Amino acid sequence: MINQKPCNFQMPNEAEAAFKELEITKHLREAGISKFFGFTCSYLFRLVFCLIFQQRNWFSLLQSKRAGDLPGKDTVYRFLDQSTFNWRRFLLSLSSSAIRKVDRLTGQDRRKVLIVDDSAYRRDRSKKVELLARLYDHASGGYYKGFKMLTLGWSDGMTFLPVDFTLQSSKKTENGIAEKLDKRTSGYKRRKEAIEKSTDLLPQMVRRALHAGIEAEFLLMDSWFTMPALIKNVLAEGIGVIGMVKKNKTRYFVEGKPVDLTGLYQLARRQEGQFGILRSILCELSDGIQVKMVFVQNKNKKSDWLAILSTDCTLSEKEIIKIYGMRWDIEVFFKTAKSLLNLAKEFQVRSYGSLIGHTTIVFTRFIVLSWQHHNEADPRTLGGLFYELCDEIDDLDWACALQELIGFLKDALKKTGRQTRNLIQKQVLHWMEGLPCYIRAYLPISLCES
Repeated sequence: MINQKPCNFQMPNEAEAAFKELEITKHLREAGISKFFGFTCSYLFRLVFCLIFQQRNWFSLLQSKRAGDLPGKDTVYRFLDQSTFNWRRFLLSLSSSAIRKVDRLTGQDRRKVLIVDDSAYRRDRSKKVELLARLYDHASGGYYKGFKMLTLGWSDGMTFLPVDFTLQSSKKTENGIAEKLDKRTSGYKRRKEAIEKSTDLLPQMVRRALHAGIEAEFLLMDSWFTMPALIKNVLAEGIGVIGMVKKNKTRYFVEGKPVDLTGLYQLARRQEGQFGILRSILCELSDGIQVKMVFVQNKNKKSDWLAILSTDCTLSEKEIIKIYGMRWDIEVFFKTAKSLLNLAKEFQVRSYGSLIGHTTIVFTRFIVLSWQHHNEADPRTLGGLFYELCDEIDDLDWACALQELIGFLKDALKKTGRQTRNLIQKQVLHWMEGLPCYIRAYLPISLCES
């Protein structure tokens, strides 16, 4: 028998309450993340989840004095690298359940969107990591070793929750897929999609999110994704698109005449009296899809402009810009996951499956923190106020009972002799002087004066 010590003491009370509210253990079981013997998957999941609160990575924690209470190193690595565990199904089930809980506390007039973007997942010091590739970083303008983390998230303007992700490699990988891996498992399928294009993966991610019951009106994209072919595939999934447009050779059609983005800007109608909004125009893509193009001033270079595309032509220019501003939530998510939640920092593993498992746990940390922040910041979550009112009602009932008891004592004293009455009153006054102030406030004033 293995003596398992619970790891609940490692988790803050707020996180423990969020674990129960979000039913994370149930989502683990539904995703097939379970074991028949040894340490349970729930225990190992909590153990990795709580590393962030220990301010340690897994290696340094095993070197500490608490190593005797922890499972072996290989136990956690095998848990993260198990190819039969469907980490994608777990994350999608958890995020969709959390989104439904947030929707109950959200007004119907609030916009709900999906956001897609990619970020660098660096492993610059690695050599033998599975599917490791040399990729170009558009932000820094240089190359790095690692993966490109394509992420899909949901936002209502206040709460952001990650829904799905893919660690993308390249067809020219330094290391291929590990041998002796069962091709029927979800782990092998995740490895195969790592070498596919983002434009092929994104419609599949949107389809999975919508089939999971996640409600969203638009998909927000950066200029790297806003292309006619991808817009057509996303619209086929039943969701609109709002995205930044890149200045390239793409042609747009105005009254049947093809023009580039600069020519479209010259044909657009000026917007008078709207700060930051320069022009707007209705046009068509090469596939015949009608879109509305809004041109806004570039804050970094006031002499330049930026173009935002919307497939919903009924929206006003201000509303299109306001909705697109919600895309910044995913940038905050990337910064938080890397700087605060130790993405790609806690485990030095070589297996691609372990990277997927650990990244999913990091995303779970963000979901738990977002849910906790939503409960504290949203004024419509009045659970704490409700329980305080219940406590106040209980206090009033107790105060009424105490006053009735003092009233019975006063009536009994009237029927006794003068000497006995004075003695009892002195004892009662002595008892009242030792009571707290909030209790004495409920007692009859006439008795105190007597």
